[in-house]
Amino acid sequence: MTWELHGKYPKILDDKVVGTQARELFADAQETLKKLVDGKLLQAKGVYGFWPANSIGDDVIVFADETRSNELCRFHMLRQQWQRQGQTQYRSLADYIAPVDSGRADYIGTFAVSAGFGCDELAAKFDRDHDDYQSIMVKALADRFAEAFAEYLHRQARIDWGFGNNENFSSDDLIAEKYRGIRPAAGYPACPDHTEKETLWQLLNAEAATGIKLTESFAMWPGASVSGLYFSHPESRYFAINRIDRDQLENYAARKRISITEAERWLAPIL
Repeated sequence: MTWELHGKYPKILDDKVVGTQARELFADAQETLKKLVDGKLLQAKGVYGFWPANSIGDDVIVFADETRSNELCRFHMLRQQWQRQGQTQYRSLADYIAPVDSGRADYIGTFAVSAGFGCDELAAKFDRDHDDYQSIMVKALADRFAEAFAEYLHRQARIDWGFGNNENFSSDDLIAEKYRGIRPAAGYPACPDHTEKETLWQLLNAEAATGIKLTESFAMWPGASVSGLYFSHPESRYFAINRIDRDQLENYAARKRISITEAERWLAPIL
């Protein structure tokens, strides 16, 4: 995908149009991958945790302990608002956490991982040597490591949570997300507001724990990083908010205690 070769692995290796290029690229990547691993040229760091949680409307309330009397923070969710063909419900991520008035003790997980420590320096070295190909290759592999780390940690989280103890999935099954639960990230279709990362960072103390930083625009550094929330609900699934109307924009701004202007800034792509 980084080189815009269209197709899926491993079938792309035998593609009539791009197969030759794909095989050459794959071989180069394996060679670079070996150098990265053997030389320990990249470092991975991550942190995750679980918290008592319940929902009120489209907010997920995170509590300090099992007494659920001390609110630590809230994650503010958005709800699908535009009807799609065959759609019978309008989803919000908050739907996957038990409401406060249900009497059920629910939980939410949080995580932040990176496999990019050392990547910028290594890529810069290739840039100085005018080797753009290897610079891009290293960054692409670091991104894959980060995604693999996120997948690995999610599996560990499901085991620690209790419902993943009897999983027996192959790598293909994991890639196909056949397991229970989801790990949506702020800035992606189900939770399009990047500013929610700030709450996650404070809750996890992520920068102190890992060194992963948030920029002013809420991008993560190093770039090869992944963060998000863990939901354990058996029916949880990924979805896209797509467009929202003015009424939800105003409600969202009120819940987050920010101005309409600021809400418009961060939610501009879906207004």
